[in-house]
Order: sequence, then C-alpha cells, then structure tokens
Amino acid sequence: MGWDELVSRVRFAEELGFDGAWGFDHFRPMYGEGPGETFEGMTTLAALAGVTSRIRLGLLVAGVTYRHPSLYATQALTIDHASGGRLELSFGAAWFQDEHDELGMAFPSLGERFDLLEDTLEIVTRLSTGEAVSYDGHMVSLRGAQVQPRPVQRPHPPIWIGGSGPRRTLPLVAKYADVWHAWGSPGSLAEANARVDQLATEAGRDPASITRASSLSLDDLDTARKHAAKWRDAGCGYLVCGWPEGGRAQIEHFAAEVLPQFSN
Repeated sequence: MGWDELVSRVRFAEELGFDGAWGFDHFRPMYGEGPGETFEGMTTLAALAGVTSRIRLGLLVAGVTYRHPSLYATQALTIDHASGGRLELSFGAAWFQDEHDELGMAFPSLGERFDLLEDTLEIVTRLSTGEAVSYDGHMVSLRGAQVQPRPVQRPHPPIWIGGSGPRRTLPLVAKYADVWHAWGSPGSLAEANARVDQLATEAGRDPASITRASSLSLDDLDTARKHAAKWRDAGCGYLVCGWPEGGRAQIEHFAAEVLPQFSN
C-alpha cells in the first residue's frame, strides 16, 4: 500500500473511534507475492504522529534485532513527544530470518535474541528515567548513558511484549510488560495466562496491572462479535483488529454494530 492510502486508513480508524493504529515491523511483506510496498516502522509512526490527533500508535511488535536498544529508546522518546504522548512501545525477539539474510542483518540464535530482548527492555526502561545509566547486559552494555528529555508518558510509554513462550517470554512479560499480546484463543492461552499471574505475583507485581491483549478478525461480523465476547469474558482488555477483506465498509459495520457493545 502507498503512503497516501496508509494515512487515509489510520485517519479512518481514528474517525471511527478505534483506540490504536498498529503497523508491523518488517521491511518487506512476509506473505504473498513480492516485492510489495513496505515503510520502515518507527519513522512511519513518527510521520503518523503529525497527521493524527487522538489515536495511539504502535508496532506489533518491534523486532529487537533491527535496532540497537539505545537507538530504539531515543526513537521512542522522539515519537512520544511528537505525538503528545500517544506512543505504545512493543517488543519481540524477531523471527523472520529470510528478511535478515536478504538485507545483511545479523540474525543471532534464538537464545541470543531473547538475551537481546531482555537487554532492550532493561535499557529502554532505564533510559526513560533521564538519569545516567550504566548496565552490564547479555548482549549490550551501557556506560554512563543518558538521554533527554524524559518521555511525555511517565515513567515511559506502555510496554507491550508479544509471545507466549513459557521459558523466556512469560517471565519478561511478568517483569516488564504493561500489556501482554498473544495469539490464540481464551482456552488455548489459559495456562499461559495463569502462568503470567503467578510470575507477576512472584515478581512483586499485581497481575491485574498487566493488560491482556489478543487479535480479532473482522472478516465475519457474527464471528467477530462472538469471539470478542469470549475474550471480554476471559478478561482480555484489548483486541487488535486486522484489516478485513471487506475493506472500509466492513469496518464501518463493525464500528456501528459490534464495537459499541464492548466500549467502556
């Protein structure tokens, strides 16, 4: 999709009352025939901040292999100010090896990517304080690093972590996340959901402080209504809706017929 259409879609979602607009953090389409048109994620959010006024902006999710954690922190700081405090931070360990190989980007082992994810969460969190930070990380270390000004949102924009891996992802969710996003159904994620509650409690956090989020297809409105109800009843506080095959008309129907039933 071209830039004008992207902006038009985001403004359309804002006018209909959606809470957020979410892009993906890749440099080419992941599916279908290429090459396709894809804009870089963080600069896209910065540009969208200037052409919107209310809707929140994020990537689902930002891959930690694409940017040095300190660069990500300063980009996030800039977008948070440019948007007047409408940025949602998001993180994942990255997975799309073909993209890395094609563009000459390093693609570390899975364990190293999770080490980098942990470093990124710690570095972004600490740099958001505006204080000088020294940190001995697994993959990245800082020596007296400091960035100013502080974010508009305090202590930092909401942190999202995507994934449901029990060994590495869920402990990071329990320690750092304001929002946990996972694919699946309420039933399939029940065990992981309970594990997040347990880990958060062990970390000294209130499990209720971590919003649970998932995704919702809008291709069939009756199905969307049923699934949204199941997620609501399971305690899910946020659903990310994909752009449906029916386009704008389908979204307008959803906003008019389904969304009011689940608005606070």
